Amino acid sequence: MRLIAAGLAVVLAAGCGASTPRGTGTATPSGSPSGGTPQAAPGTRELESGYEQVISQVLPSIVQITTKVGLGSGIVYDTSGHVVTNAHVVGQATEMEVSLATGGTPRKAKLVSSFPAGDLAVIKVEDPNGLKPATFGDSSKLRVGQLVLAMGNPLGLSGSVTQGIVSALGRTVSEPQNPGSPGATIAGAIQTSAAINPGNSGGALVDMSGQVIGIPTLAATDPELGGGAAPGIGFAIPSNTAADIAGQIVKSGKVTNSHRAALGVRGRTVLGENGQPVGVAVAGVEPGGAAAKAGIDTGDVIVSVNGKPTPTMSDLSEILTTLKPGDQVKVEVIRPDGSTDTVTATLGELKA
Repeated sequence: MRLIAAGLAVVLAAGCGASTPRGTGTATPSGSPSGGTPQAAPGTRELESGYEQVISQVLPSIVQITTKVGLGSGIVYDTSGHVVTNAHVVGQATEMEVSLATGGTPRKAKLVSSFPAGDLAVIKVEDPNGLKPATFGDSSKLRVGQLVLAMGNPLGLSGSVTQGIVSALGRTVSEPQNPGSPGATIAGAIQTSAAINPGNSGGALVDMSGQVIGIPTLAATDPELGGGAAPGIGFAIPSNTAADIAGQIVKSGKVTNSHRAALGVRGRTVLGENGQPVGVAVAGVEPGGAAAKAGIDTGDVIVSVNGKPTPTMSDLSEILTTLKPGDQVKVEVIRPDGSTDTVTATLGELKA
């Protein structure tokens, strides 16, 4: 199964829905009392009421972010006009427009800072008047099976809502790297059955108390469907991670502590004689970094970390995402002369 970033969207023309000609009648649903609206069961009414309350509470905090190359979603972070979103939503843009789900004229906004490694960014709206900050919940308290709603602007349909459950916790997922996506690796991702479509990125995954517990970011694709979306499998960045990174950017204008481990290398995936990936060729080493201190050099090929194979850059990134700065790891490398060596590296901190 591959993953795709739910980023740029196809904007649909307004007013393309079906309509009913004036003066035409409407069929009465079969079984409805006295020709009226069918009555929902008591439990259903309570659930509907819960959905309605959460949507009315949170939707005013969800915005649409439009750049020159596409659109996505964002969450109002504070009354000063800061909005948290995905890095792949803003892309290379430093200026964009923000539209509120409640309507009104689009507002100008500027990028404060982006953290591509974690696919997070903060922008600031020039006119914060009337912006309603969302409430961020504690994602560490999530339980599999919890009801959740995904709010955003899928396919440019402003203020859309889908519902589902928390399907799994603690996933490690990677985005493909392309001009519209930083190729981030997300640790501790929330898997949800709530539909995540292009344009949902940067929006809100909320619980039934109206708290943001994640930022929808990825949707799985099924190769058997020709790369089409795999229904009911989406991923969100935990709210604790998003709030921490956003808070650092708002306070300091940049990420000051990524909390993520780094080996200190730049690399690329290399293929074996059979055309399959076999390791990560080191293209550059950070001076004084973990790799340099461990004796890893340009031209080496990293084939495993702590015994786990690293045939691709994605595999290497996923392993590092599960570790912490200061951890010691065994790195197996193939030297340029073909010899194999295993070295011990003390991981550093991933820089913003």
